Order: sequence, then C-alpha cells, then structure tokens
Amino acid sequence: MSAPGSFSSVPILDWSLLKTPDGKNSFKQQLRHALINVGFLYLSNPPVARTDMDALIGYTPRLFDLPQEEKDGIRMANSPHFFGYSRLGAELTKGKTDQREQYDFGTPYESHWKPGDPEYLKLWGPSQWPKEELVPGFKDVYLRYLLQLEQLSYDFITLVAEAFELSDEALRPFFPGGSTPRPGLLQHRSKIVKYPARKEGDSDQGVGPHYDGGFLTFLVQASPHPGLQVQNIAGEWINAPPIPGTFVVNIGKALETVTQGLARATSHRVLSPPPGSTPRYSIPFFQNVAQDICIGDFVLDFKPEILKLKDARGQVGVVDSVNYAEYGQYPTGYVNLIGRVKSHPDVAERHYPDMFKQFFPDGLPAQGSAY
Repeated sequence: MSAPGSFSSVPILDWSLLKTPDGKNSFKQQLRHALINVGFLYLSNPPVARTDMDALIGYTPRLFDLPQEEKDGIRMANSPHFFGYSRLGAELTKGKTDQREQYDFGTPYESHWKPGDPEYLKLWGPSQWPKEELVPGFKDVYLRYLLQLEQLSYDFITLVAEAFELSDEALRPFFPGGSTPRPGLLQHRSKIVKYPARKEGDSDQGVGPHYDGGFLTFLVQASPHPGLQVQNIAGEWINAPPIPGTFVVNIGKALETVTQGLARATSHRVLSPPPGSTPRYSIPFFQNVAQDICIGDFVLDFKPEILKLKDARGQVGVVDSVNYAEYGQYPTGYVNLIGRVKSHPDVAERHYPDMFKQFFPDGLPAQGSAY
C-alpha cells in the first residue's frame, strides 16, 4: 500500500460545500488531506466573479502583444518594489533558463519605507501599469479581481486553521487587521505569465522546479495548455491540467514552516508548450504575511492526534526544489527580499546596492537565479 503522500492526481474541492454544516465538515476533511498529503488542490466554484476571471483571461494575451517599447517602459528595473515587466528568459532556475515572459503586480499599497528602516520594508509599494489607452479597462478589472482574491485568501486560511483544529487566534499574528482586506496593511503579489511554445531542440523548462514562499498561492491557468506538474514524495511528477473556472491552490514554504511541516509545500514546475503550439498563460496570486514577523518564532502547536497525521504521509524523498530555506531564520520580508534580489539582480543593482554587492560581488550577471 502506497503512502498517502505518493499521490497520483490533484484533488478537487468544491467551495459550494461550505453552504451547509455537513458540507463544510466534508470540505474541511478533504482540505486536511490535501494540505498534509498533496500540498496542492483545485478549488471549484470559488467566490470570485467568473465575469472578472474571464475578462482578465481575455486581457492576458493583449498585454504581451503590446509594442516592446511599451513593455520596456514599465520594466521591473524601474521599481524598488520589483513590479513591472520582465523579458523572456530573464531568470534561471537550477541553472537552466526559464522560458517565460511576465508582468508582476500587487494589491494597492503605498510605501511607508523611509531611510533607516529595514530595507525589506521597501519591497511593498505601488505597481507599474501599462497605459490605459493601450489596454482600456485592464487595470480596473485586475484591481477588482485582486480584491476578491485577497478576501478569498483570508477566508481560505481561516479554513486551514479549522481543518487543523486550531483556535481562531492562532493565525492572527500573521495578518494585521484580521480577515477584512484593508489597503495599506498588507500587500499581496500577482503575476501574469506567458510561456511561449518551445522551438525544436530547445529545453522544455517554462519554469524549473521550485517552492512558493508565503502562505498560499491561487493560480488561474489562463489557457487550455497542460504543463503544470507537481512532485509527490516519491519524486514523481504529476500533471495538474487546466480545469476552467477553478483555481489551483498550493502551500507556500512559510505556511509549511509555521505548521511544523504538517501543511506541505510541494515542489512544482511548468513545461513549455510543444513546438507549433500557441502560448500558455497563467495568473498566480501569492498571499503574503506581515513583513516583520519571523516565522520561526511563531510555530503553531497542534493536538497530538493532528500532528501524527504527518507521520502517516510517508517519508519525503529527494525532490528537485530547495528555495526559501531561510524561513524560520529571518523576518519574512527579508526572506522575500533575498529571493527577489537573487532573481532580479538588475533591480537590486539600482535599488538595493548593498545587497547587490553581497550577492553579486563579481557584478551584474546576465540572468537572475533564485537558487
């Protein structure tokens, strides 16, 4: 009999189950299994307007079809907050080029950083946006979507606590202001990503094996292409194909750390579309926590019978991802800044010169690499 962590498919959880007490209990049981044994799940019937999801998906190819000079006009190097456009092939993962082109955005936030503050506080701030006349209505749709995703992320993390039989207060230190989105307290990040079809003979690495940081990721697979794969404890790669109208939800390294490894951050990657195909698009949302909190100081206590469920999962074998190992040692804001600096050295050179010299003593590399 195989261990529960040797999953062969990603489970689908239905948000509409939460409408009844029995349904909610069933949802929480399914959620507990997914958190401990898989680290990934599909969420169907989410409380996000389908019209906004579909509109955002419709805008996505148009962003990448903009003239190159318009895209470069909001390149990430302009932003101390690491928001903006990144050209194809700008990053490495595990020594190989990631074949993706992308924009990084965030939920509304005005930077409160001032000289003398920790540099990681400078990581949060306003996004760069393409000109309104080039993609009319895009910004309004995306901001409306992000507001809904922020609320969903808070509602979902509350269900995570309930699934693990934690108190209502257990996760409060990580989210100042509680479960109501209030701009200015926290900033969450999002990307819009294009994976072009690979050329004959080229690598199929859209993005290499990695973990996400933070607590939760909510991903819209914005085209019908397969390519997302997640790695089980046996090291096998399991396909997570697109299911229209769903989010793919996965656990970040910060949540794994505070739950003593009970919730599992799962290694995952994206394969490029095959030659002759159209591009693959995706839109991830990354839930952040308070920047100044050191995850290692807030490890949660669980009932013994809950913690024992981790042992039943099976021993995790060798996986291909190693990033975000610093959680538990430093404030989360600094951990996130380290990842950003290493992935985008051109931004670091301009806006974080001391950290740039620390990580790149030989000068600006041709590509960034988180690990």
